[in-house]
Amino acid sequence: MAPIRERSHLPARSAPHGDGLLLRPWDPGSETDVAAWLHGRTDPEFRRWNTPLQDTTGTDSARESLRAQVQLGADGGCVPFCVTDAASGAVLGHVGINAINQVMRLGLVGYWVLPEARGQRVATRALRLATAWAFAELGLHRLELGHALGHDASCRTAAACGFPYEGTLREAMWESGRRDAFRDVHLHARLATDPAPPATAGR
Repeated sequence: MAPIRERSHLPARSAPHGDGLLLRPWDPGSETDVAAWLHGRTDPEFRRWNTPLQDTTGTDSARESLRAQVQLGADGGCVPFCVTDAASGAVLGHVGINAINQVMRLGLVGYWVLPEARGQRVATRALRLATAWAFAELGLHRLELGHALGHDASCRTAAACGFPYEGTLREAMWESGRRDAFRDVHLHARLATDPAPPATAGR
């Protein structure tokens, strides 16, 4: 396995796939991808649990945000995946390996699912694929998953994907829709040496 510092952008041939999903790179030049990015980041449920650094309010800002995310990925800071249905190609959501620390072999995982794709275990299936890929292809040792206190669906997804709860981080993320107030975060994490969760977990 090549050292992690030698790895950067995702080769097309290694795109994670399985369990009915294909994780592919986002394309800021695609109107479909830009529309899905806008739809996901303006969804009220997404905004309830996330306050992005930059607001996405329309097509132009969505394209700019997506382009910045893809550029960060090309620079090696993250790996953003567009979650798609393997059969139809329909965009279902997003999963990313973020804030990659090459020295500590650490990454942070984040995900969201489009409203119309919820209730189909998309987050669980996508997170499992991305986690296995990050350990095997990026050589990471530890993946952390943080979500706002009270986001029970994310707690269940984390558990189903082998990310046990490790503790509560006090005031570690912004309150919904604010950048001047903070809320607590549940921290989950998984190590490359941890056993994979049963295939039936979360079903």
